[in-house]
Amino acid sequence: MPSPAGISVNDAASLAIDTVLASLEDSKAENIVSIDIQGKSSLGDYMVIASGRSHRHVSAVADHLLKALKDAGLGTARVEGLAGADWVLIDSGDIIVHVFRPEVREFYNLEKMWQAPDLEEETLH
Repeated sequence: MPSPAGISVNDAASLAIDTVLASLEDSKAENIVSIDIQGKSSLGDYMVIASGRSHRHVSAVADHLLKALKDAGLGTARVEGLAGADWVLIDSGDIIVHVFRPEVREFYNLEKMWQAPDLEEETLH
């Protein structure tokens, strides 16, 4: 995602992650986890995982986040899963946000996969 005018790439990334985390906190999202995936994946720089208490809460958290990103000048993020609101994926470019209902989050357990230690380069598969 292009950075807003006059802001360096590092400052834009910092603004984006701060905006995401503040929005999730304001929406009373639960168990918010931010994972730095720089160097682990080309998908983005950060993955943020949070829970909502119900379908309605997940939907409201996602809507609030989309508005916060747009208001911060970070563009319009791509969204998947908003209609069902079991698992909403918000891709803002450098940051990927997953908002789950608790049961769905526990089933997929993305934190475990993305927080696993890096294998050494010489490890054979």
